[in-house]
Amino acid sequence: MRYLNWLLRAVLFVILLGFAIKNDQPVALRYFFGYEWHSSLVVVLLVFFAAGAAVGVLAMFANVLQQRREIARLKRDIRVKNTLAGVGETQQTPIQPS
Repeated sequence: MRYLNWLLRAVLFVILLGFAIKNDQPVALRYFFGYEWHSSLVVVLLVFFAAGAAVGVLAMFANVLQQRREIARLKRDIRVKNTLAGVGETQQTPIQPS
C-alpha cells in the first residue's frame, strides 16, 4: 500500500509539473488606480488557489471552536452528573454509540 501511495504522488507530481510547464505564459492582472501585476499564469493560479484554501480554513475555524466549546461543556456536565450520582472514576463504563 505504501508503494501505491508513492506511485500516486509521483503521478500527481508529474501531471502538475506538466501543467506548470505548459502554462508559463505571462499574464497581467489589472487592479484599480492603474496598478498591474505581471507574472506567469501558474504563479497566479497558485496564489489564488492558496488564498481560496486559506479563506475556506478561516470559514471553518469558527465552527470548529464552537464544537470544541460544546464538547467541553458536555464533558463537564457528565462529570458533574457522575459526581452527584456518586459514581467514581473507576466505576464508569464507556457509553456505546447506538
